[in-house]
Amino acid sequence: MIRTLRSTVRDLGVMIDSRLTMADHVTAVCRSAYYQLRQLRCVVQSLTSEAAMTLVHSFVSTRLDYCNSVLYGIAANQLQRLQSVQNAAARLVTGTRRTEHITPVRQRIVYKLATLVHKCLAGRAPAYLAE
Repeated sequence: MIRTLRSTVRDLGVMIDSRLTMADHVTAVCRSAYYQLRQLRCVVQSLTSEAAMTLVHSFVSTRLDYCNSVLYGIAANQLQRLQSVQNAAARLVTGTRRTEHITPVRQRIVYKLATLVHKCLAGRAPAYLAE
């Protein structure tokens, strides 16, 4: 049986390419998030602001945050693509303009890593992480 090598594999929903650039994963996350934003754009005017925030968080922010610790140290252009998704989600909910400040995706990644390290040092993380 002949097996072919793949340049990208999926593990726990994360696309890992042979060069560890995470470009395929970022592309998949952006595609999925923009799809959800297009779907939400049709109904967001009919919702309260709290309901709109809940839906955007459920469908978009969770995609950006899932396994984002593996994105630490990726290229700036890949982070910018994720930042664009987050900006579009924030603008959809709040009606903010493109020039207004939104928390950078890089800070979300660093925060998640710092939280994991703190839990490991404080003995509140699972044993497989604390080791």
